[in-house]
Amino acid sequence: MHVQTPAAARGRTTPREDRLPMSALLALATAVFITSLTETLPAGLLPAMSGDLDVGESAAGQLVTIYAIGTALTAVPLTAATAGWRRKRLLLATVAAFAGANTMTALSSDYLLTMTARFAAGVAAGLAWALLAGYARRMAPARLQGRAIAVAMAGIPVALSLGVPAGTFLGTALGWRAAFLLMTVLTAVLIGWITVAVPDFPGRPKEERAGAARQRALGVPGVAPVLAVTLVFVLAHTILYTYIATFLDGLGMGGSTGLVLLEFGAASLVSIWIVGARIHRHLRALTVAGVLLVAVAAAVLALGSGSAALVHLAVVLWGLGWGGAPTLLQTAAADAAGDAGDAAQALLVTLWNAAMAGGGVAGGVLLGAFGTASFAWSALALLAPVLAIVLAARTHGFPARNGR
Repeated sequence: MHVQTPAAARGRTTPREDRLPMSALLALATAVFITSLTETLPAGLLPAMSGDLDVGESAAGQLVTIYAIGTALTAVPLTAATAGWRRKRLLLATVAAFAGANTMTALSSDYLLTMTARFAAGVAAGLAWALLAGYARRMAPARLQGRAIAVAMAGIPVALSLGVPAGTFLGTALGWRAAFLLMTVLTAVLIGWITVAVPDFPGRPKEERAGAARQRALGVPGVAPVLAVTLVFVLAHTILYTYIATFLDGLGMGGSTGLVLLEFGAASLVSIWIVGARIHRHLRALTVAGVLLVAVAAAVLALGSGSAALVHLAVVLWGLGWGGAPTLLQTAAADAAGDAGDAAQALLVTLWNAAMAGGGVAGGVLLGAFGTASFAWSALALLAPVLAIVLAARTHGFPARNGR
């Protein structure tokens, strides 16, 4: 007599205990790639986009800000509203929304219309970010869940190491619109891949949704420190990264933007590989190391910006520190929140993108008031409380146990 397992009843097979479902996870990584690249692509194209849209570079930098605002404002309510949707249907809807938003961005010649398209892309990103880490965990056996998130989050450094430099090159050669149209083509391919390779999962029961889950998540020891670290760490990173092309222009290194982004992304790939291999036992140590590396990088950029060699070294250290941060913070939030993990992820996504929006605005203010040299100093100042919170949260949030 065949006994139907709970996993089979949900319409999927139980994951093997010795390996990950790589095709499905790589599809999620591609979705993360598209989400991350859509968000950060303007960073490498700011001069071209500002000229074509007839606005200043500070105004063009708000194309990143408005994306983050769309995510921050809608991640929690839309995650709650779609909690009952089957996961695959929701994932396909968010990916299709990216295709529409990037197409509108590519075809628009009006700044306000472009801002609207970017806001719409940010709304789609809010759903995607709240969905993807949990999706990856559900596809993996328990002992490999951290590694599954690392594989899915690999789309971030790939976007930074390959996508943004390639988009910058393509934007220089063919115009920035071509880069966004290529994103639409890639998204269409991804829709087919998800349809074929990614398993489906049910949504959450009604009683597990919305505000009660968020309140429960915030009440769990350890969640608040992780969210605080997320907010300030991302703010520090974004102030510098959003205006990296402008920062390099101020150093007379504008022609090296593509190379610098490639170095940053390549170092980020190394970082996420290390984090994926070690996160199960060393989450705390990896988080401390990441914050310290980014702080050292910011200090080198602040003090040694007169040397091109030191700038390149700082960018590599920055990538090594930052690349694994999404995996570390999402895993820390999920571990701390337990059964309230989905709500904690939605809150993390909201704060992450609020920090990105704040970083875009703060960077624009700093650029106008103090010039490009202020970016690195501001990032360095913000990283001090980040390190203090991580070190203090040794019992909950970033616990010092099991070899971490």
